[in-house]
Amino acid sequence: MRVVLDPESLHGAFIREIEAISEQNLLECNQCGRCSAGCPLVEEMDLLPNQVIRFLQLGLETPLQARTPWVCAACLMCESRCPKDVDLPRVMEAVRQVALRRGESQVVAKDVEPALLARAPQMVVVGALRRGEK
Repeated sequence: MRVVLDPESLHGAFIREIEAISEQNLLECNQCGRCSAGCPLVEEMDLLPNQVIRFLQLGLETPLQARTPWVCAACLMCESRCPKDVDLPRVMEAVRQVALRRGESQVVAKDVEPALLARAPQMVVVGALRRGEK
């Protein structure tokens, strides 16, 4: 994928919103990959956790359409492995909040099958229920 870097998007409203909600500095991440290497749910994700951060660092909204933020169980394994103390679960929650505010949620509570509900990470269920019915 070709990415055109625009100084305005690198410091734009989207990044500021994610950083304000998560209270994290996205530029702290140096892309070591330890978060992805230790994530117990990485096989269920369409983007690796460090890729979510990289897209956000570049000002790209790709994570809003990804399944990864909804799969994140906020188990804190990534945070415990991060040499820069980036709280990635808070960033994932910020991405979920922005997606919900924009109506871009990947999860609709009434459409979740009982079998999936039984094995889904709790954050998926919580995120779906926060959306509410339209």
